[in-house]
Amino acid sequence: MALIRSILHLLVMAVTVIPYTFGVLLVRVLGGSPAARYRVARAWLALCIDSARWLLGIRTQITGMEHLPTGAGQDTQGVVLLVKHQSTYETFLMPAIMPRPLAYVFKKELLRVPFFGWSIGSLDMIHIDRGQRTRAFAKVLQQGRRLLARGTWVIMFPEGTRTARGEKGEYKSGGTRLAIDAGVPVVPIAVTSAKVWPCKAFIKRPGVVHVSIGQPIPTEGRKPDELMREVEDWIEGEMRRLDPEAYPGAPAPAPAAAPR
Repeated sequence: MALIRSILHLLVMAVTVIPYTFGVLLVRVLGGSPAARYRVARAWLALCIDSARWLLGIRTQITGMEHLPTGAGQDTQGVVLLVKHQSTYETFLMPAIMPRPLAYVFKKELLRVPFFGWSIGSLDMIHIDRGQRTRAFAKVLQQGRRLLARGTWVIMFPEGTRTARGEKGEYKSGGTRLAIDAGVPVVPIAVTSAKVWPCKAFIKRPGVVHVSIGQPIPTEGRKPDELMREVEDWIEGEMRRLDPEAYPGAPAPAPAAAPR
């Protein structure tokens, strides 16, 4: 049954990405703003998350939304979101739940993916050539500053790639370097998606993905490596709290709101 459900969900994504991609491209051809194109793309990502709930039984339990800077006068407050990366699920989930437009930093090879790549290539995001690290990071700084200055939130996975449940990758300081350079806070986010959508696995399982959003960490006067260690400590500590089965000896998660 899990296999059939996973196939159905993949078919839903494969079929629906086509009209939504044409929607993004049409808005671009008609001179629509980056915000308008983003709204179309975000609608497809939200559909993917909703269909995962309907077909796969994957629900999300989110805590810490109140930590995000969304109050009066904060419309142009940029932040860098630093997210634990365990599966594709959180790449779809984050734009669907965040109250501000997001800009991903992603490898340029994704632009070649039919329909999906064409869509993200039409959005105001940051695609880089990982083979040219110096030029790639200079591009992240240049475009990241521009996006953050207008209130777009930049989202990065500090481990660089997906990690298996219970494992930890090397946390790289690119996200904290950008935040310090732009003078904006970082927000650490823990996500337990591998419990139901394992890294590089086709078959998904029903269950709850816990998402914990930490408080913004100011970057003024901080050093990138030292700040990233603080982010790493918070995320990895929170992962052990949220998913104790993956980390023997970790405390059980505290009670939280019911899954949506």
